Amino acid sequence: MSPEHPAPAEPADLAARAARKHVVVVGGGVGGLVAARECAKVGMQVTLLEGSESLGGVIRRVALDGVVVDAGAESYATKGGHVRALVNDLGLSDRVVTPQAGGAWLAGLPGGAAPLPAGGILGIPGNPFQDDVRRIIGWSGAWRAYLDRVRPPLTIGHQLSLGRLVASRMGEKVRDRLVAPVTTGVYSASPDDVDIDVAAPGLNAALTRVGSLSGAVLALRGEAASRGAKTPGAAVEGLVGGMSVLVDALAADLDELGATVRTRVRARRLTTDGTTWRVVVEEPAAEEPIEGEETTQEAELAADAVIVATSEHGARELLAGAVPALAAADAAPAPEIEIISLLLDAPALRIPPRGTGVLTVPHSHTAKALTHSTAKWSWVRAAAGDREVVRVSFGAQGEPAATAALDDEAAVDLARREASALLGVPLTADQVVAGHRGRFVQAQPASIIGSGERRAAARQAVQAVPGLAAVGAWLAGTGLAQVVPDAAEEAERLRRALLWD
Repeated sequence: MSPEHPAPAEPADLAARAARKHVVVVGGGVGGLVAARECAKVGMQVTLLEGSESLGGVIRRVALDGVVVDAGAESYATKGGHVRALVNDLGLSDRVVTPQAGGAWLAGLPGGAAPLPAGGILGIPGNPFQDDVRRIIGWSGAWRAYLDRVRPPLTIGHQLSLGRLVASRMGEKVRDRLVAPVTTGVYSASPDDVDIDVAAPGLNAALTRVGSLSGAVLALRGEAASRGAKTPGAAVEGLVGGMSVLVDALAADLDELGATVRTRVRARRLTTDGTTWRVVVEEPAAEEPIEGEETTQEAELAADAVIVATSEHGARELLAGAVPALAAADAAPAPEIEIISLLLDAPALRIPPRGTGVLTVPHSHTAKALTHSTAKWSWVRAAAGDREVVRVSFGAQGEPAATAALDDEAAVDLARREASALLGVPLTADQVVAGHRGRFVQAQPASIIGSGERRAAARQAVQAVPGLAAVGAWLAGTGLAQVVPDAAEEAERLRRALLWD
């Protein structure tokens, strides 16, 4: 065998080699948990550090007067099948559930709220004269959108910006009333900032091939239907009991595999001599704390490799010494999102007035979206009984959440008033049984123009350093469908290097 292709090692040799390797994973979100599990599965010593009191990252649970629901991410995209494979592997296949029928509505329209039209992609209609489309953009908007059919396609190069492409071909009403609510609700971003090739792969090519944007939408939907597939980005699944069930299962599997999971431990510095990594951490002090205060102490861990699975700003700050190309100041602007979960005693909502949720036309409401959880998920309905659960979302790219400067009580009341307006049902303060406020810093969506190049450069810089990997939404793209396979692939790359190099 050549040095480039060494002879395969005996299983016993590999097991012994793996047992001598220690990997420290910094960050206990799903990316960190998956990466840690991949390393622990081959027998490596794994220590996972999480700075907060609980694992999960953007996946969190909350009890609203005894009703336990998701406070953060509530579902995963089925695209690629990677998350479902993980769910099955963890023995959770019997908990998989799909959303109830009902669809979403749009609010903030001149003519009042209306159902989100069927048959489009990212809000772009396949037929602008379709009744549910015309109800939203009017006759003038429909005729303007029809001009797309007679305009020549762009055959030299193509438009990167989804918003600019839609506005130029189908008009501003289609962009502002149909597309903007979807991109703001899904990506927390303006359609003008969304890269069409990332958000809707193949749409530009179909436009050139078919000759119109609306025709391209119909063509892509037809191709998906012929394969028995859902429209891109449309299919999601959840778990009975909430997405935290997945986090619990990953943590339990790590424990069974012998990994060490430590919460309330923050990594402060990373250094390496080229062979060994040293992780300086801040952890609770061993002695009894002074009443009302938490005392901390520094400690140091040695490792053969480190996987950083934090937010982008945290990762760049931690890696600045080992990877000079990654400066914290270069972190992309990240939307700060707040989700207010409400448990309501509101019989008027028992028959869902606005489907499973509502998206808003930007700047028409302070909230960007609402999910009627008891209408969307059968397991939430069963848990809530005769009460209703709604989630109201605030904040988007470049636009702070309207709740940011409010205290918790005022934030919950604003969410109640927004829910009343979006659902078209009077909701009084005394109907709020319980409320919870969740704050999240969302990674810059992968669909933002230029994001792909930035992520590729950061990944390349990290991979150039032996014994180092970084995972998470800021590198993989937002959503578990991107984070899970990326974390598994990066962990595999690292463990191969540790066992074979």
